[in-house]
Amino acid sequence: MREGLSLDWSRCNRARVARDARFDGWFFTGVLTTRIYCRPTCPVKPAKSRNVVFFPTAAAAERAGFRPCLRCRPETAPGTPAWHGAAATVSRALRLIERGFLDDGKSVEALADTLGMTARHLRRLFCRHAGASPTAVATTRRVQRAKALVDETPMPMAAIAFAAGFASIRRFNAAFRAVYRRPPSAIRRARRRRETAGDGTRR
Repeated sequence: MREGLSLDWSRCNRARVARDARFDGWFFTGVLTTRIYCRPTCPVKPAKSRNVVFFPTAAAAERAGFRPCLRCRPETAPGTPAWHGAAATVSRALRLIERGFLDDGKSVEALADTLGMTARHLRRLFCRHAGASPTAVATTRRVQRAKALVDETPMPMAAIAFAAGFASIRRFNAAFRAVYRRPPSAIRRARRRRETAGDGTRR
């Protein structure tokens, strides 16, 4: 399906209109009118085809200025942020990032050294195959972990920040707000209101 960033637009469009679960985690849909990105399986009525673009990773969508959908929750997509079919080196790097390699104070240079290449070449590969830098992918993954914990646990925000891999509460709050355009406490309050009301509010 993929080669570099050349996603097959027609195939992606058919998949998201059909809400084809086989493509969940393989690409993300950015809606130009709302600046929100979704999984192919999002339950909300599909946007018009002329208003969508596709991204290989959540980090690429966020880099382009889109924020995650609160209805389909991109952070829960299978395989996020690993990209099936990416170059072998990028796939290995993504697995290391997923396991927290860059959350332990290690640099992109250290990651590149582990993979036997220069940091410059690793960044070039990530831009080609993931649409974002290793640092951006790692930050997106931290925010995704945090979002899942905000939604699914009663943990205090400080505990969530460190459990998600952030070095400080300040960085956690700044990264979360940059992605969701609101603080994590607002996300939790909104979720509780929806649960209490039992409605189907999208965002």
